[in-house]
Parts: sequence; structure tokens; C-alpha cells
Amino acid sequence: MNDQSKQKSVNSRRSFMVEFGGVLATAAALTKTTFGKGLERESQMVASSPSNPRYTEHRIPRDGISLHVEDSGSGKPVVLLHGWPDSSYLWRNQIPFLVANGFRAIAPDQRGFGRSDRPEGVAAYSLQNAVADLVGTLDALGLDAADIVAHDWGAPVAWLTATAHPNRVRRLVVLSVPHPLAPYTLRQREMAWYTLFFQFEGIAEAWLQRDNWALFREMLRGNGDVDRYISDLSRPDALKASLNWYRANIAPRLPEPPRKLPPVEAPTLGIWSSNDHYLDGERMKMSGQFVKARWRYEQIDGASHWIPLDAPDRLKREKADIMTIATMNGRLDYGNLVATT
Repeated sequence: MNDQSKQKSVNSRRSFMVEFGGVLATAAALTKTTFGKGLERESQMVASSPSNPRYTEHRIPRDGISLHVEDSGSGKPVVLLHGWPDSSYLWRNQIPFLVANGFRAIAPDQRGFGRSDRPEGVAAYSLQNAVADLVGTLDALGLDAADIVAHDWGAPVAWLTATAHPNRVRRLVVLSVPHPLAPYTLRQREMAWYTLFFQFEGIAEAWLQRDNWALFREMLRGNGDVDRYISDLSRPDALKASLNWYRANIAPRLPEPPRKLPPVEAPTLGIWSSNDHYLDGERMKMSGQFVKARWRYEQIDGASHWIPLDAPDRLKREKADIMTIATMNGRLDYGNLVATT
């Protein structure tokens, strides 16, 4: 993307963002962090006007670290959770649509990513801590509950929040990643080779960055925001922090009895894309057996793993909105949430 295109994107985001104050219910001290130029550019704000919705950026203290959270619009809250190797920027196509339709879009940079802090140690990146981050963010923003839309690592965070804190999740939309208890298929084990590679601390980092990130580029197959990922992950300890999500949560271990989790009580939509090279859609289909409330599965043909980035153009060309949910405790069209252009 050239400078003119980048500026056009920034101006587009400015058109619906204005700053508003927020009182954070916490006594912890904020942590100062230095960011790269690409991230600084996103922090620019515009003055308030009647035609523009509210916008602010929060620094939310959490267990000794500070999380960066973008907060746009007003109305019913929708929390957007990204995964690896993204940041809140993943949701740039969905946030304007949500805000324009009367929703409050809340997009955190999860710990270790984007403009949030990168704590030391593998254990800091456990899903237990990530769930606590989400609940802490809701508490800090004074929200009893919210709709959750989550992709990649954001999906297990959302699944587990819905089971451990059912009163905090109104509706759930999970992209790509199935319920944690969905049975593994042989295809999934084959597709997940990279998760074992990521366990080798230092070795994985070295190989991913070698020859101008050649292996990293090969793994992503031209999908996602590759150049942006490389810029973000080139910051000190950023790549290591991102890989610690895999090391903390899916490191090899001896066989053990199946885990037990309460069923998901929130109406849930699971979405998988046919060109996902990392997740098997059969496991997403099986996730419905762990949902007590209304469940729906949808498949997007032709989109890569990065559904929030690919689905808008794909669905526009095909002239089909295949992800509409008519009623889930009230009407909320999650199809347009993902398919907006």
C-alpha cells in the first residue's frame, strides 16, 4: 500500500471517530510503552461533531500490565477479539458498520500484540489470563455484558469466557477456531504442524525472521496483513510474545482425562472458511454439541483463514450474504457484521 492509500485509510477511519472521556474502575498504575510509527499513526483523533460518533483509546491496567483498547460509538456493546499475529486493526472493516448501526465497538489489542504490553514469561499468556483480561476490560468500561465476536486466538478466549462467565456474554460469534472440546480430526492434527514448531523457543523466532521473514511469508500464503505483521513483530520481544500464546496453551503434554466445561449458554454462530489452511471446519461443525442455546454454523467458500479481511469482497462478488442470523435474543445481523464493505 502506498503512502497515499495509507493516508486515505486513515482519513476514512477519522470520519467516524471522535474522542470521549472514560472513567476506568481500577487503581493500578498505567504502564508507558513506546510504539513504532505504524502504530502511532492509528492513535490520531479528531474533534467531536454532531455527525461523528464517539471514539477514544483506553489504557486498561491488568495484572501488572496495560492493555490498549479502541472504543468506538455508543449503544449495545460488541467486543472484537483478534488472534495471531493480528491486532485490533483486523476489525477495520467491521467497526465502521457497527458504529453506523448503533453499536459500541470495543476492540482490544490482546496482551503481547499491537499496542498492549508484552509481559515476560510463557505463563503470562495462558488463556486463563486472557479471559481475565476480557472480563477486566468489561469491568473497567462499566459493562455488565457484551456480544463477543472473536477470531483465531480470540475464539478460545471467547469460548472460555462464555463458559466461565456466562452472565458476561450475550451473544457469541466465533470465527475459524472451534470449541476447545471439539474432537480432533486427523486432518486437524496434520494442519497444525506449525503449532509444534512454535514450541521451540529461539529456534522458531530465528527461522520465521530468516531471509526477510521468508518462512513467515510462506506460511501465510499471501493472506492477512503480511507487511504490517512483520513490522509489528519486528519490535523488541514482539515475535516471542506472540508465540508464547502457543507455548502457554498447546505445549505437548502426556495424555490426560478429557476436560469438562459447562455448556455455552449464549446464542452462538460458528463460521469457518474453506481456504483456511490451519483449521479443519469439521471441528467447528461439531462445536454445536457444546452450546446449550441456539447454535448455527456457516461456511464461507473461497475465503482464507482471515475471514474479517476476505469476506467483504468475496460476499460482494458472489452477491450473497450467507451469514445472516434473523433472531438471536433479538435481531442482530452478524452476517453484515462480517460482510460489510
